[in-house]
Amino acid sequence: MSPGAPPLKLIFAGPPGAGKTTAIAAISDFPPVNTDVAATDEIANTKEATTVAMDYGEITLADGQTVFLYGTPGQERFDFMWKILSANSLGLIILIDNTRRDPLADLSIYVDNFRELIDSAAAVVGITRSEQGPALGAYFELLAQKNCAMPVLEVDAREKKDVLRLLDAFLSVLEYAVA
Repeated sequence: MSPGAPPLKLIFAGPPGAGKTTAIAAISDFPPVNTDVAATDEIANTKEATTVAMDYGEITLADGQTVFLYGTPGQERFDFMWKILSANSLGLIILIDNTRRDPLADLSIYVDNFRELIDSAAAVVGITRSEQGPALGAYFELLAQKNCAMPVLEVDAREKKDVLRLLDAFLSVLEYAVA
């Protein structure tokens, strides 16, 4: 990657409340654009607003390369946006809220729906609110059952250093994938 190269595109996906909007805000070079609206369905029980189209931010890497950061809506009824946003992207960061009712099923949904992108690009998983719920080993086991190898890290989506660590893991996988 070099300065002046065309911007790259990275997707953040995961269920509602997993931290996609928060993670993008933590690392974006400017306050991100979002399409949050008041939650009116079952999501309203856990948060006031939810993303209905996308979040958008940018980060400039040390080498001057710009990366466009897109956050997908979490609800499956917006899966058409998942496909639109994933087109021509470098890959995927899946965020999973470990306190949800069945976070392993959540990961399964996102791996299944983004499988084409995962198989053709780089992907990593970030586990938020990891103090509760399944241990990391359960996520690795699920990924192995799906014949899908990718890093799984515990992250606090509010902490820039944690999100940058997730981004570093993603870039390492990407570098390995193109080598």
